[in-house]
Amino acid sequence: MRRMSLSLALRAMLVLAWLSAPAVGAQSFEVTYADTVDPGPLTGRLIVVVAKDNRVEPRLQATSFGGSTPFFGIDVEGWKPGESATLGADTLGYPVDRLSDLPAGDYYVQAVLNVYTQVKRKDGHTIWVHLDQWEGQNWKRSPGNLISRVERVHLDPAAGFQVKLTLESKLPPVQVPPDTESVKRVKIQSKLLSEFWGCPIYLGATVLLPRGYGQNPEAKFAAIYVQGHFGLNPPFGLSARTGFAGKGPSFYDAWTGEDFPRMIAVTFQHPTPYYDDSYAVNSANNGPYGDALTQELIPYLEEHFRILARPEARVLTGGSTGGWEALALQIYHPQFFNGTWAFYPDPVDFRRYQLIDIYRDENAFEVPSGSWAKWERPISRTADGQVTQTVRQMSRGEAVLGSRVRSGGQIAAWDAAYGPIGADGYPRPLWDRLTGKIDKEVAAYMRDNGYDLRHNLAQNWPTIGKDLTGKIYVSCGDADTYFLDVAVDELAAFLKATKDPPANATFEYGRKKTHGWQPMSNADLVRKMAERINTTAPGLVPLR
Repeated sequence: MRRMSLSLALRAMLVLAWLSAPAVGAQSFEVTYADTVDPGPLTGRLIVVVAKDNRVEPRLQATSFGGSTPFFGIDVEGWKPGESATLGADTLGYPVDRLSDLPAGDYYVQAVLNVYTQVKRKDGHTIWVHLDQWEGQNWKRSPGNLISRVERVHLDPAAGFQVKLTLESKLPPVQVPPDTESVKRVKIQSKLLSEFWGCPIYLGATVLLPRGYGQNPEAKFAAIYVQGHFGLNPPFGLSARTGFAGKGPSFYDAWTGEDFPRMIAVTFQHPTPYYDDSYAVNSANNGPYGDALTQELIPYLEEHFRILARPEARVLTGGSTGGWEALALQIYHPQFFNGTWAFYPDPVDFRRYQLIDIYRDENAFEVPSGSWAKWERPISRTADGQVTQTVRQMSRGEAVLGSRVRSGGQIAAWDAAYGPIGADGYPRPLWDRLTGKIDKEVAAYMRDNGYDLRHNLAQNWPTIGKDLTGKIYVSCGDADTYFLDVAVDELAAFLKATKDPPANATFEYGRKKTHGWQPMSNADLVRKMAERINTTAPGLVPLR
């Protein structure tokens, strides 16, 4: 009887061990957090990153651009301390589709929770989004996001694995650089945006003052508004005598020298719950950012930094996202600004949304061929034409980082800035992230609401043309990394054909130049801006 009891007990133990062990070939990450880290419950996007090395933390290696370190993501809602959230074999991954696609080997893994906040918007929608913590909508660095320790593990998808991770700490607050004699920072709560979102929303600016600003308290200055991604460094990268990207010293010497135009340069901070900036326009999803910048932030700066509150004294510039914004601000507010220098701007004609014609193409991922063949559409390339990423790949990367257009990525940024609100209160995407099917109603909305800048100009030139003559300068490399030159070509063709009045716009191309090419130094750019201002308002900008 004793032997029979032992035998039965042993069998029971073996059955229990078999039931509790992962099935052969099954793969999963199980993530928990304790109430000592956060009392919960929490809602957000849970991401696990799987890196081959630990040169930097795995979370810092993950990106939806290019050949990223693999990562996987799921939504969690009302997640309580001590509960397990599981990322399994069917969890979306990028650039590998699933956990079973990982080669067997040793890895460094880390979990991150991008925390969402519930907001009740003025339009009646209640949604969950990540509210920026002055980091620029960056899930990898956002203060308050939860992270685990980096764990070294052996993963063999064929044999199966079950890795347990614990979110043990929160990312710290952003350290804002201190002000100096020539660099000042401001952060104000926007009444317009806070009313729209139903919670405090902030705008900011970094202000670069000219030589002699403090010695002449009665002087007022024209302003250069430099557009671009979120950042706390000064305009033109002027942070110290050593400069920025090897170009700083010459600009520093010019800006602080005796024979240089005396102007004030400003960069904006205007992150949204969907991206690191708003694209500087009013938007159904983002809210009235265009109004907030022109009616709240710029007047605040003009009052507090002795900036001339005159249209002749306001000029714009920027590159890439900032190039689109610099152009859009001038077009949307033709009398408010006195000229724009837009470098390698994001798509300015949506018939060339990079290489997609959003009005005619049925699918963003595939090039229409008229045959049985299906050709993948690229989204980036090298200078010699080698494809480095496809639209399908980048779309999947964003799908992994966030559902409902909450990835914080580039495609999501355009959907949020240009597109309509979906029935669920989130941005209605232009195309499905996993199939590429284009929503033609969204495309028409983007066009009809003025975000297709070439179409906007074509529709409104008889009204606004007189206020834009001579104010538009655009440059781009003809081998732009993201194919942005093809839309610039369309804009150039339209503006060169304008009459009554002629646009007198300037376009310049760099032969075999990629994204980031600029045909002039920043110092020469400032000189050209001063020349433009003084031509329209003689003597407004002191030249020394």
